[in-house]
Amino acid sequence: MTKRERVVQALKHKESDITPYHINFTTPVREKLVEYYHTKEIDAVIGNHFLDLEAGFQWKEVRTDFWQDHFGVVWDRSIDKDIGNPAEYLLSDKNQLDQYQFPEIKPELFNHIPNVIEKNQELFPFFSIGFSLFERAWTLRGMENLMLDMVTDSVFTETLLDWIVEFNLKVIDQAIGLPIQMVHFGDDWGQQRGLLMGPKYWRRYIKPRLSRMYQKVKEKGLFVSIHSCGDIEEIIPDLIEIGVDLYNPFQPEVTDIVRIKKEYGNKLSFWGGLSTQKVLPFGTPEEVKKEVKRLIKEIGAGGGYVLSPAHSTPKDVPLANVLAMIEILQNQ
Repeated sequence: MTKRERVVQALKHKESDITPYHINFTTPVREKLVEYYHTKEIDAVIGNHFLDLEAGFQWKEVRTDFWQDHFGVVWDRSIDKDIGNPAEYLLSDKNQLDQYQFPEIKPELFNHIPNVIEKNQELFPFFSIGFSLFERAWTLRGMENLMLDMVTDSVFTETLLDWIVEFNLKVIDQAIGLPIQMVHFGDDWGQQRGLLMGPKYWRRYIKPRLSRMYQKVKEKGLFVSIHSCGDIEEIIPDLIEIGVDLYNPFQPEVTDIVRIKKEYGNKLSFWGGLSTQKVLPFGTPEEVKKEVKRLIKEIGAGGGYVLSPAHSTPKDVPLANVLAMIEILQNQ
């Protein structure tokens, strides 16, 4: 089977010849692997199954380790080289919203994607929209401000979220015309115990707007994938209801992944499952191998599973543990 075919089987809750897998890495870990394998083509070397595609929005370094995204937010990457933290909030004053200009969506931002897919036909191609709603709102407004807005100013909250949705719908319009098979939405709602804003406000503000975006993808016959860190178990039925096919990162630190797979595995597929808080950083290579084998056997049974670490492999994971994980995945 091709890698693309394996992922499709997983999304249809069917087993394939092996459990499909896809490992993401933080910049420091990827650099170690480049040195180890003597190539920058790490995804090909380890056998990753996904082809992750994005619009060509550009970031620019405005000063050393400070990068500005296409929304105008400047991120401090002096410590975290992959994401960073907003250095300031463009909508710290609610009155700034009326003057704020969302990025322009030009068709040429998507022109590179068909060629990339053509060159990687064995891989499963999906389009990513990061910071797709709640995260985009708080990076513009500030986390504390947005949480207070949800309670004290529903009009402002809904206006900001609706504008973000309208922007995303224009991006989705472009994406679903491409030869992709899935759209992946990134948006962290969870903390180690439960939802950041609680189920009441998630269902009031977030769910109906997610539904609009997801349904646009589903109407095109494509799969919907979501990423949300943290414990979001209480809204899994809601996610299934609004059309989610694949849930990432499936964190074993915050939920019983075996139970969740048994309970929802006939309606939802899972991507993740390997501990990035315990086993990968603190286990031995043999313990990592044992855990990967367990996940293949227990979670992979019956299909509906793409194995990976529960987040991009952190920089504190020893190289020997990364290689142990890769070894088992490659030799299924």
